[in-house]
Amino acid sequence: MSPTTLIARPIAADAFAPYGWVVDPTAQAPGAPINAGTSARLDGFGALALTADGGAPCLAVFRARAQPAQGPWQVLERHRLGTQTFVPLAGARCLVVVALGDDAPDPATLAAFVVGGGQAFTLHAGTWHHGLIALDDGDFVVVERRAATEDCEVVHLPVPVRVQLESA
Repeated sequence: MSPTTLIARPIAADAFAPYGWVVDPTAQAPGAPINAGTSARLDGFGALALTADGGAPCLAVFRARAQPAQGPWQVLERHRLGTQTFVPLAGARCLVVVALGDDAPDPATLAAFVVGGGQAFTLHAGTWHHGLIALDDGDFVVVERRAATEDCEVVHLPVPVRVQLESA
């Protein structure tokens, strides 16, 4: 079968809301002053789910090599019990391919987003997603749930997905 083509748009809070939330300091209100006014605290990005079924928060760094955006991409995974947050370091960009679905990804909900180097995102627990697709070599801080039992379901899409970056 021919691959499905998705147009990857720049990530935005409203379009990404069904899958998770976007951390974009440039789109936030100025924040509350802290540290004697030398910093501002920006809150309200969403509630992390990291402790279900005996899980604990885990902070990791994923060192990623750049990959061509177009793919094809065919493997999606999900973590039913925990959120996953990806924060690029040093401006690394990435592509996130996501889908909704109960028992398997629903092809009608497949979407692709480009995450800028100054943005981050959190996936809702249970959101189907491709593993990290870095568009630039770089490190990504990842905050996720860790537990004795692995919470990762993996499926192969019946039709591969190709991604085309939205032209400016």
